[in-house]
Amino acid sequence: MNQTILNQGLALRTMAPDTCRAQQNILLQNHIRQAMQGSHYKKLYQDCGVTPEDISLANLGDLPLTSRADLNGNSRQFQAVSDAQIRDLSLTSGTTGSPVRIPYTHHDLDRLAYNEAMAFYGAGVRPGDVYIVGVTLDRCFIAGLAYYSGLVTLGATAVRSGPGQPARQWECIEQLKPKGIIGVPSFLLQIGQWVQEHGYNPAESSIESLITIGEPIRRGDFELTPLGRDLQQIWQTPIHASYGATELETGISECCAQRGGHIHPELMIAEIVDEQGKLVPQGEAGELVVTPLGVEGFPLVRFRTGDITRMHTGPCDCGWTSPRIGPIEGRLAQRLKVKGTTIYPDTILQLLQEIPNLGPAYLEVSAAYDLSDEIKVVVAEENAINVKEIMTLLQARLRVRPEVEKQPAEAIMARMSEGHKVKRFFDNRS
Repeated sequence: MNQTILNQGLALRTMAPDTCRAQQNILLQNHIRQAMQGSHYKKLYQDCGVTPEDISLANLGDLPLTSRADLNGNSRQFQAVSDAQIRDLSLTSGTTGSPVRIPYTHHDLDRLAYNEAMAFYGAGVRPGDVYIVGVTLDRCFIAGLAYYSGLVTLGATAVRSGPGQPARQWECIEQLKPKGIIGVPSFLLQIGQWVQEHGYNPAESSIESLITIGEPIRRGDFELTPLGRDLQQIWQTPIHASYGATELETGISECCAQRGGHIHPELMIAEIVDEQGKLVPQGEAGELVVTPLGVEGFPLVRFRTGDITRMHTGPCDCGWTSPRIGPIEGRLAQRLKVKGTTIYPDTILQLLQEIPNLGPAYLEVSAAYDLSDEIKVVVAEENAINVKEIMTLLQARLRVRPEVEKQPAEAIMARMSEGHKVKRFFDNRS
């Protein structure tokens, strides 16, 4: 990365909040102007009598929210450039609906690389460092490309190892001596366990840092989840959680203080809202709503991520002054209601992680009656602990008693591995 560009980015992240907001107002108006090049926002705002000059951070909350349902089957109406300007087409993972087509222009790809470069810098990555990218770069998935581009732009070296095959990953570590690995936490744990089973010690390798994607490794209070603890214990190295969504073309990563992911002030505006779309009091949990600034091809305004988190604005030990997004505490669309008790799937999955040697497991939910869900936990039949014990353990912590079923571990892994993300929650509610 050009040193001038890096210095400018770092200056924004240590700037006084009021000065930063003044610059964001200009970026926001430019973003609204670009979004209105697409037919969706053009019609929406013209019907409301809104012009870009009318919008600022002070009244951004008056604009309508954009949901994933708005994008489904309708994504071309959000495209703000001609097809001739598109240089990459990606698809969302479809975790909470049908995959959505996301176009990237040349500018958008450069912006994505800069975004990840700054996130990596905050997590302690420096020019010359070598990192394994243990995330796929194919199958229309943007994360691997984003991480690769960010490392290269920063001046670090990327090892495009991809996911899977712990033996190959260890061979890369042994031969290339990388400083860190980027990957899904459960996969990074699997590598470490394979290494131990074959007589080596992951903590004695060259790995000094792990950057995770896709699975929670911290709770809302920043304490590590059971998966996070296992990962840290086996590698004996700091872990930095990252967060992003394909639709946003923007991602964040925990800094070295590991107290949330810093918002990129020139690339995104974040809000935490309640179910009515109103801002929640500082520090309270709510839905993350993001306006990604500076996107050309697919500019969104006030996009509802469906993810439950908190905003943190206090001083950070790393020295950056930009607000931070806390760990994701659940997904709004996945919220379960069982006998009057509200539960998020992640809560159940984290409890399962605390059961020793449980092996692979996933959840299924179906609608029993209106406003009442039925939860089934599927665990490996190879595990010695019996079904009643698991049900009792879960009931003690959840105050509800989900059904537990045993299946062969191979069948469980096959179902969880469908698609390009490991899936542990299956929602069968209509």
